[in-house]
Amino acid sequence: MNQYPFRLGTTSYIIPADILPNVRYLADKVQDVELVLFEVEEGSSNLPNREQIKEMRNVAADNDLTYTIHLPLDLHLADDGSFRHASFEKAKRVIDCTMELDPWAYVLHLDGKSVRGGASTEVMQHWQDNAVRSLEIVGAWAGDVQKLAVENMEGYPLDFYEPVLERIAVNRTVDVGHLWLDGHDPVVYLRNALPRTRVIHIHGISGRDHKSLAHVPTEKLRAVLDELVRSNYRGVFTIEVFSEDDLLTSYAAIQAIIDAKTSFPA
Repeated sequence: MNQYPFRLGTTSYIIPADILPNVRYLADKVQDVELVLFEVEEGSSNLPNREQIKEMRNVAADNDLTYTIHLPLDLHLADDGSFRHASFEKAKRVIDCTMELDPWAYVLHLDGKSVRGGASTEVMQHWQDNAVRSLEIVGAWAGDVQKLAVENMEGYPLDFYEPVLERIAVNRTVDVGHLWLDGHDPVVYLRNALPRTRVIHIHGISGRDHKSLAHVPTEKLRAVLDELVRSNYRGVFTIEVFSEDDLLTSYAAIQAIIDAKTSFPA
């Protein structure tokens, strides 16, 4: 159904099964699968094993499929500037496990809850320094900091991450659903962010986020899609939902907009 220039994607939890059956199910339906690897603790890990990774590579090669990897936890350095925090160990485990998939991007959050409401210049500078250092460390594990795509989070000022992004050549994940949740216009945000955007997450809101795009007013969804076409966005566009019904009804919402159009850029 994808008649847009970007790579249409969704998450690895659409049917009630493990990651590999989801990848097989989605292989002829999307161009990218976001592997949601939040559980990496011993005894409850959902990390694929080597045989599963090999099969996922084969599925990708046979279907022009790519993978984006969502790292498990908010990343932050310890107060002393070291990287002993458990989130680093978990991030490295995910990267080491999935490197053979040659991911399109590693999506990550930067935890700034302690300073997002305001802080002294010194405290804010310390957080930003640690954020840059954390991205350098994780980027080295991923092979290049440009493999990282920092996601905007709900409840944060729109420009919160800009001082960090100015200092390191990571890419962005623009989460349109988070912008809608906070009452912001995603089109304005995208115009500034798209040159460094490798991944876009989109989802509707109905009581909570990560619901079908059927809950998004048509004019709001059309405005986002029109901006991506206008900008010739060629990255991944992930419908970040977690059920087959939410995915299929999201497809229908997008298809209705496609059907109302007469042509799209090649």
